[in-house]
This record gives sequence, C-alpha cells and structure tokens, in this order.
Amino acid sequence: MPSAQPLARLERSNETMPDSLTTPEHIASTWLDASPRDARDADWLRSLMSDLILLQVVDERMLKLQRSGRIGFVGSMRGLEGMLVGAGRAIPQSDWLWSGLREGGAALIRGLPLSEYIAQMYCNSFDTAKGRQMCNHFQHAGTHYPSWSSVIGTQIPHGVGAAFASKQKGDGAVHTIFFGDGATSSNGFHSGLNMAAVWKAPCVFVCVDNGWAISVSSRDQTASKGYAVKAKAYGMPGVEVDGNDVVATHDALVSLIERARAGEGPALLVLKTYRLMGHSSSDDPTKYRDQREVDEWLAKDPVPRFEQRLVADGVIDAAFLERTFTEHRATVDAEIHVQEAADAMPLRSLVDDVYSGVPRHLRRQYNEFLRVSEKLGEARRGDGAFPL
Repeated sequence: MPSAQPLARLERSNETMPDSLTTPEHIASTWLDASPRDARDADWLRSLMSDLILLQVVDERMLKLQRSGRIGFVGSMRGLEGMLVGAGRAIPQSDWLWSGLREGGAALIRGLPLSEYIAQMYCNSFDTAKGRQMCNHFQHAGTHYPSWSSVIGTQIPHGVGAAFASKQKGDGAVHTIFFGDGATSSNGFHSGLNMAAVWKAPCVFVCVDNGWAISVSSRDQTASKGYAVKAKAYGMPGVEVDGNDVVATHDALVSLIERARAGEGPALLVLKTYRLMGHSSSDDPTKYRDQREVDEWLAKDPVPRFEQRLVADGVIDAAFLERTFTEHRATVDAEIHVQEAADAMPLRSLVDDVYSGVPRHLRRQYNEFLRVSEKLGEARRGDGAFPL
C-alpha cells in the first residue's frame, strides 16, 4: 500500500497559497506601470481611450434599458473594458473570435456594427439572429464572430475544431477562443486544450480571470496557483497578463496570435481582471462577495487608470474626454431610438431557415400556433427577469 506521506506534504503546500487569487497584488503590469514605458503613437493611444469610453457608454445605456424593462438581459462589461479593447484591437477581422458572455465588447471594437449589437439586445426585426437567441448573444459573419452559447465552455472545442479546419485548408486564420475562469472546470477546457496541442492548431486560448464565476471565486475554482500554469500540462506556453492594462493585453495577444500563425501551435493567455458588476443584470453580487475586495479593484479600474496615464503624459486633456463622451453618447442614443422603433421579428421566422422549404409538420405546427394566438391574443411582454 503506498505511503500517505506525499499527500500530507501536498496538503501542507496548499496551506502556503494566498488567501485570495482575486486581489490586485498578484498582477504585474507590463506597460502602464513600467518605467520607463516604451513610446507609443499618440493617435493610437487616443483611439484606445475613445474605444474604452464607447464601451462604457454602451454598457451604461444597456443597463438602463434593462432596468427599465425595455430589454431583457445584460452581461455588464464594467471593469473589463481594458481587456475587451486590447483584445478587440489585437484580433484582425480575417481571424476568428470565439466568445463567452462579455466579449461582445471586443467584437464591437473589431467591427461588429453598433446597429447589429443593439438590434440583438432588442431581438427585433433587424436582429441577425432573428430573435432566436436571448439578448446579449451576438454574432457577425463579416468579422468571423460566431454566435455563442450560455452553456459553459462549449465554444472551446468548437473553436479548436474550426482552427484545425483552418490549418487543413491553409487559409492562414488564427482562432482566438475566450472563456471565463469558471470554464476551466468544464470538459470542453480539457478536451479543447489537449486536442489543440496535439493537432498544433492555430489558436489562442484566452482565459478571462475576472474573479468570479457567478458566485464561485477564482480561489475556489482551482487549487493551482493561477490558471496560466495549467497550460504546461497540455504542452503549450501559458502567459498571465494584467487584463486591466489595455496596452499589455493588446501586445500579449498580438504576439501569441502571430506565434500561432507561424505554425508554432496554441498558447494559453490569462487576463487577470475583475468584473465590478454582477454576473448579469439579474445577479446581486453583494450576496457572495466582500465590498472591500470590490474597492481594491476599483483602484485598478482600467478606464480611469488609462485616462490618468494619458493625461499625465499630455496625450489627452479634459476637452478630449468631454468631447468623446458627448459624441459616443449621441451615437449610441440615436441608434437606440432606431432599434427601439423597429418592428418585432415576424412570426414566420419561427419556421424559416431550417429547411429549404417549410415541411408539412412545421407548417402544421405554425398554423396551429396562429390559431391559438388569434383565439387567446399575443403573449404579453416579460418583465426582463432572468433566472441567473
């Protein structure tokens, strides 16, 4: 019978781990806090600031619409704007973005039209998903951004399969696959990383460690000291970066994408960040996390942090910020008015697109639906509640 001593040693080693893996002490920035920092083009830095403000404005407006019952569900980007802008700027439109809950912000930065973003939040007649997805579930064919599922981790093996197909076809595309820290406990994480490494698929895995998988903290999700170390088991490099540093995020992802494009295989990028709001607009984070932890991360908020750095360096000023906020709010508000006035999705869309022609059984079901609808009236709008 094997000795129990190694297990005892393992248990003692776990006792030396930090009490929390979600505090900013475990982050080393590679640009914002570097001294001296490498020089960057001022126009490019200003454009990043503009993108950060855009995501702030979009998030603010979507939350207000949800709270007033005008849309049903929002996965807030608050606190994650830095990694979303950095990643959105790093992934070319010719490559692929496989997303989880909050990467709609990155998709917006890399070319998802604002009109389609807001139409999908309303699930109206302009919604390219034809109302078949709940809101906040985006897609855009023009920038290689597939629709995503709320099922945890399923996009990981899907993205790997698509990356392997790109390798087989020789189309040169790299597939960047996003997921949260909670998805590292899913079957898709293991099978996806394992097969990607075996196939040397041109993909980059991006684990957005934002502190909490709904109400399960990062420190309770794994016994390892972080997530980047997990890459070693699959035979690929693992890199941890300050996800609240927009430039550091951009640079790390650009490097790993080009590495994959050069045929060197996949890598795991871990972005340490923090969601300042709840998991969703239906979640109350005060039920499971300490406000002191939130306050620590507010000091690392990526938008004011980047803003303060650019102001200190003379790249932007108060007039730039005021003008940019005003312009983005006007653009977003104008699009909201357009989408809110749009017609609902036609009922016939329920049976379209599945077959080249509507078969008899679907036609029968659809006609019965119309009969019941005419007899009992249209379904009433919901109150926007969602069980998560």
